Amino acid sequence: MDGAQLLLVVIAAIVVTAIAHRRGLQTPLVLVVLGMAASFIPGMPRFEIAPEVILSFVLPPLLYSTAVEFSFIQFMRNLRPILGLGVLLVVVTTVIVGLSANIMVNELTLGAALVLGAVVAPPDAVSAVAIGRRLGLSKRVMTILTGESLVNDAAALTLFTITTIAVTRQTAFIDGPVLFFGYGVVVGLVVGIVLAMIVLQTRSRLKNAGLETVLGIVVPFAAYLVAEELHASGVVAVVAAGFMIGHNADRTGVATRMQERDVWRTVSVLLEAFVFAYMGLQFKFVLEDVQQEGRSIGGVLLAAVGVLLVVIAVRIAWVLLDHARLVGLAAFYRRLVRDRPNVRAEIKRRRNREGQPPPEARILPLKSDLVISWTGMRGVVTLAAAAGVPAVTATGEDFPGRGTIQVIALVVAIGTLLIQGATLPAFIRALKLEPDDEAYNERQYRLAHEVTQRVAQEKMQEAFQQLAAKKASGVDAPMMEKFMAQFTEAQQARQRLFDDLGPAESDGEVEDPRERKRRLVAEQFQQVRLEVLQAQRQALIAERDAFRLDDDVYRVLIEQLDFDEASVEARLQSRLQ
Repeated sequence: MDGAQLLLVVIAAIVVTAIAHRRGLQTPLVLVVLGMAASFIPGMPRFEIAPEVILSFVLPPLLYSTAVEFSFIQFMRNLRPILGLGVLLVVVTTVIVGLSANIMVNELTLGAALVLGAVVAPPDAVSAVAIGRRLGLSKRVMTILTGESLVNDAAALTLFTITTIAVTRQTAFIDGPVLFFGYGVVVGLVVGIVLAMIVLQTRSRLKNAGLETVLGIVVPFAAYLVAEELHASGVVAVVAAGFMIGHNADRTGVATRMQERDVWRTVSVLLEAFVFAYMGLQFKFVLEDVQQEGRSIGGVLLAAVGVLLVVIAVRIAWVLLDHARLVGLAAFYRRLVRDRPNVRAEIKRRRNREGQPPPEARILPLKSDLVISWTGMRGVVTLAAAAGVPAVTATGEDFPGRGTIQVIALVVAIGTLLIQGATLPAFIRALKLEPDDEAYNERQYRLAHEVTQRVAQEKMQEAFQQLAAKKASGVDAPMMEKFMAQFTEAQQARQRLFDDLGPAESDGEVEDPRERKRRLVAEQFQQVRLEVLQAQRQALIAERDAFRLDDDVYRVLIEQLDFDEASVEARLQSRLQ
């Protein structure tokens, strides 16, 4: 694919995305369908991108943009279901799909069939998260789906590497799949954390929002490439770096944080639109590849539908069996402590002391698990891995069933989007899921409000005392009392201090002394406002780090404080010019 073709695909994908958003349609689904239709247009050229390019330059920013905005605390609190879906289910899917494909497709050896299993194993949560956010899925379901999408790519790509090496008879970097997987995860974590620490330290010294943002853009690509050079998991490195930088975003300036939010959201929309459009555009051409290999297109498509059904069934069975297991364990726990009041009281005291919920509270409702079981749409990793299947083995022989693997992978990716993606909104509505615990959210916001109000009052009193002690030139006591009253009232109402105070207009005449005093007082109190906002931010950080404030609530409030601080800084800067 040359530059002009790439640009055309990107522009077309953006236009389709805009129209789909305006009409309330599912963007991935629309892009894939239109891409499939466009691939059959006579004279349509084949758009091809090397799989290394997709894995090195498309996947890292998508993962990083999700990780940097994702709550690491919520990730750790839901680690069990995330690892169950993101690692164990990927392994189970690879094995079951491999065994099934080996039976259904004659030209696939068991090794090649396991390669196919690894290719189609990882779901892409882009569509599910977008739909869930719009339809009001619970925070925990959204956390599990997003966390799964950050973990499963690493597991699937590692399995893909292991199975590919076995089929091609190449020499592995480390003998033994378990050691290979462990090395990739550990070294990937180290690379991501070390790189993130270097970036955080460098940013703290730059003091330039533009340079800090550019440095942040480089992070996912550097983390992925460095880890891959060390034969580790680039995906793990990118996710670790994103978590580290996102969790410590308060170390950067407000301008940098605001710029980065917009940059990564824009990059995500652009890359996701391109990937789904590119997926649809491959459909006709992978069918032609199979036909040129002398295989029956109908037979391959029939096998692809069989694999698609296996992929969907495995996820449903895994989620429902896990739900039944957890319900059974909870029932066993209740029977165990029912007739032992001393044990029950001790467990309750320990749980309250450690802030742990009861076993029943850790189990998702059946309706939520049903939604999770139906969110198995495949995406960018499946597409890139299928394209990355080697053409020949180490002995020079053709890779067994390479074209068939690519067709089946594409059919599974498109099929999950068309079947699960298209029906997911109606499925969620039909289940009539319960909304999040509104009382819990209210308590969290009330806690944050009380903390910020207390800190603001303390900081204001301190600042006013300092101003009075200095007896700054041009500031008289009556005017200071007036602005203090206005400031307090505005803070309690969560409004900005001087919405009605614009820069003094100059018409060439001598400034009125009273207006000059008013302007000087306004500048002093704008500085106070900045100090208050910084104190509020530090108080929220302390509450989050003490696990008293929900991380998602913290992020919402920090973003509001950033907007307030940017507004105050802009006013202050305009007065000083």
